[in-house]
Amino acid sequence: MNHLLSGARGAAADWNARMLAQAADGTRRGTRWGRGAFAFVPSVLAVGVLGAALAQGALAANFSVTGQPFTLTSNGVEGSGFGAIVNTPAVGRPDGTTSTDTAMARVGFASAHLAGLCGIVHQTIAGVPYSLLLTGGQKVAATPPAAFTTDIDASNLYIQATELQAYGPTTLQNAVLGQSADQVTVAGKPLTGALPGGFGLGSAGGEGGSSIALHGLNASAYDAEMAGALVLPDLKIRVVAGTATAC
Repeated sequence: MNHLLSGARGAAADWNARMLAQAADGTRRGTRWGRGAFAFVPSVLAVGVLGAALAQGALAANFSVTGQPFTLTSNGVEGSGFGAIVNTPAVGRPDGTTSTDTAMARVGFASAHLAGLCGIVHQTIAGVPYSLLLTGGQKVAATPPAAFTTDIDASNLYIQATELQAYGPTTLQNAVLGQSADQVTVAGKPLTGALPGGFGLGSAGGEGGSSIALHGLNASAYDAEMAGALVLPDLKIRVVAGTATAC
């Protein structure tokens, strides 16, 4: 097993070096955490390498794991320019095919502030279960606190999830529940997959007018995209044996 992990780390390091060299030519900016192109790369290794590049500011961010959800949790989220729709995105499978038969919520924030971040990906390598833990900012508690202070800043944050819930009071301001999905915009753009007449949660006062505060966040997500800037202090990436449920 040590030999397997050593080889995996070497492959990941080589991959990261190539990505950093490509990023250095100035053609890409920000942080992008990988799409379904990782069908032939163990997901935890792909995510770990991209997370390391994210920490160095070399890539811009789109985080996904082919064909399976991952968990995102935080002690709390405050966001403005908030919008949400229901859509049926293409979900990649390990064999390279896609399906569009799973309804999900696509949630966007023009500006978001999080109280810590914990991302958990489960993966089996050579029949052995592992968990990749990606954390940033303050420690995310198993039971979210009644009050929270944010320490992570992000712009143009999008989450595609089958389930997203808060554990305490949620405050919505200047929002319209039931707005036509194609009328919902985040940072001046419609949300991907929006259909005319579909369910939407948008702003009552024009672009940037809606806001939301979530006490505790737990999302079963297929995609988390950072189209703007991300300030993520104390980024840590760990691979642990077994099926982890908390960071």
